[in-house]
Amino acid sequence: MSLARILLIDDDEALLDALALAFEDAGHTVHTARDGRGGLDAVTAWKPDAVVSDVNMPRLDGFALCRQLRASGHLLPLVLLTARDNEIDEALGLDLGADDYVSKPFSPRVLLARIGALLRRDVLRREAEPTTRRTVGRLDLDPERLEARYAGTLFATTVTEFRLLVALTARPGVVRTRESLLEEVRGDDSVVVVRIVDTYVRRLRRALEAIDAEFDAIETVIGAGYRWKAPGA
Repeated sequence: MSLARILLIDDDEALLDALALAFEDAGHTVHTARDGRGGLDAVTAWKPDAVVSDVNMPRLDGFALCRQLRASGHLLPLVLLTARDNEIDEALGLDLGADDYVSKPFSPRVLLARIGALLRRDVLRREAEPTTRRTVGRLDLDPERLEARYAGTLFATTVTEFRLLVALTARPGVVRTRESLLEEVRGDDSVVVVRIVDTYVRRLRRALEAIDAEFDAIETVIGAGYRWKAPGA
């Protein structure tokens, strides 16, 4: 029985075939696309459980694919593959909503482990997350629908960003370290620097400030981490 539906997107036919074989041998059902546009269409038509996409592709590159998927509300796990081994590309990819980032060359076994961790994390988090709505000040969170509203206005989040809001608002006024937040919102052992939490917070602030220019509920505590401002503070 297949474990998950995995969409693989890469314009390198040899690599695509090798990855498809590795994922199928591991029990997954695989669908492939050879460019970003085909991959975007496949997400809509095939509805995969996770996506692995190269960054450098014709028609639509991996970063643009990631941006369009998140903007259209697709929250499935997404891993980007690239030969650009530098922090600027990694930060950009994750800032656009990617869940993980793997530099070429890599072992298919490592990629399988990363995808497995992301899929397990999603299952565990869905089981552990509250099923009732939470309202904290002007923020309203609906875990069943993964919907976040501020002052009545719906705004887009990735799964990780939504979980960050859940973690911060669980105990308003309490400082949370980057390490504890990263462990709670990701819940896996993939190699990601803790400062990526700053990227998630920056994206959330940007979204909330677009609704309310005076938004200041997410506070930075220098040398410690972040907290959601307690009511009346």
